[in-house]
Amino acid sequence: MDKNAIRERIARRVARELQKGDLVNLGIGLPTQVANYVDDSLGVIFQSENGLVGLGPEPAMELVDSDLTNAGGQPVTAVPGAAFFDSALSFAIIRGGHVDVTVLGALEVDEEGNLANWIIPGKMVPGMGGAMDLVNGAKRVIIAMEHCDKNGQSKILPRCRLPLTAAGQVNLIVTEKAVIEVKHGLILREIASDTTVDEVIAQTTAPLRVSETLTQFS
Repeated sequence: MDKNAIRERIARRVARELQKGDLVNLGIGLPTQVANYVDDSLGVIFQSENGLVGLGPEPAMELVDSDLTNAGGQPVTAVPGAAFFDSALSFAIIRGGHVDVTVLGALEVDEEGNLANWIIPGKMVPGMGGAMDLVNGAKRVIIAMEHCDKNGQSKILPRCRLPLTAAGQVNLIVTEKAVIEVKHGLILREIASDTTVDEVIAQTTAPLRVSETLTQFS
């Protein structure tokens, strides 16, 4: 699969995890694509930590408003009834436990639900942003990421090697190959229709327990 197809598959599968009326924060990068596959009838509300509840889809080029962006600086729209406010209130919403789900990318996740997603060795990075608050404040944390890094090495480890964003907060990992629940270790719940259990296990450094009700997704 090419990179765009991989990202679409992951985003589409994550979208199925969102429930009616959820308040959802989408991290920058791949997670922002999740909104493209959410059924409007569910009434899911998207929040951006730079101060917006009621985040809409990406606008057409001719309708871009340079003052209306998500936390990653990407142009967005606002749905009817959206609210704008300062970062203090935005983080009060997050820290107060009002966000139902946050979807974040990751560099590494481990079998204890630890997350590393903000620093790359040898590269300058601006910091972890709001991720530290989101993973501790949201009721549910879903990681949306490719299964392996650009060198083909698993990003799902027995222990994270990079500095942690948060410890023990991840609930679900969705990759192009698998859906893995974090619950007293890692449980393989679903595999992609074009892979096998053996292939997923071979490409996952952390140990996996295979669910008795394993299913497939595409």
